[in-house]
Amino acid sequence: GDLGKFSDQLADKIRTAFTDAMKLLRDKKFQDLLLHYPKPEKFFFVGYDTKDTVSSEILVNYGQERIKPRDYLDQFSQFIRENQEEIEAVQVLVKKPKNWRTKPLEDLRKTLQQNQFGEPDLRKAAGVVYQKPMADIISMVKHAVHEEVPVYNVEERVDLALKKLTAGKTFTTEQKEWLGLIREHLVANLTIELEDFAKSPIFERLGGIARARKVFAGQLEQIVAEINYYIAA
Repeated sequence: GDLGKFSDQLADKIRTAFTDAMKLLRDKKFQDLLLHYPKPEKFFFVGYDTKDTVSSEILVNYGQERIKPRDYLDQFSQFIRENQEEIEAVQVLVKKPKNWRTKPLEDLRKTLQQNQFGEPDLRKAAGVVYQKPMADIISMVKHAVHEEVPVYNVEERVDLALKKLTAGKTFTTEQKEWLGLIREHLVANLTIELEDFAKSPIFERLGGIARARKVFAGQLEQIVAEINYYIAA
């Protein structure tokens, strides 16, 4: 019989002739037929003299186009160089790193996004060109202005900043624990504010800003300022 036709009519059969339909469905020979029904023979042709060439290429969205990562980063560098005097955040990174805070970072990301240079696409391109899958936005801006500046990933930049902060200094066990939390926050945010110690869950669970002030013996404000400077410098 016609299995296709049977399957199309099965729902109606169950509603109108339930007993007969179920009797057929339970039939061992019918169940065997469903598994071992005659199938057309399959053919596979081999073209021994035919060679296929397979290639792939990563492309990045740029406006209405999709361009190569190197071309995308060239466009980015050109944009930064041509507009560095007008973009305050770029001026902070290049000339006034002591002013690096959350607002300049937010303004930078917003400006870049509005001009087709979203951070995900920049990181995608940097991962291909610079072999830095998690390249940080600070490095890319600085490299765009001065090509000799190395491109770091986020963790590398944070670790370098903390290395500069702790050089030649001694910290207690508890202070080192807090510095570890600060590192986690910086990897996620690339800046830190005093308010973060009061609002961020990572700090709140250990006592928040009040505890942080006590742990760092009244030097918290200075530490925050130094960290932001070293992150941007």
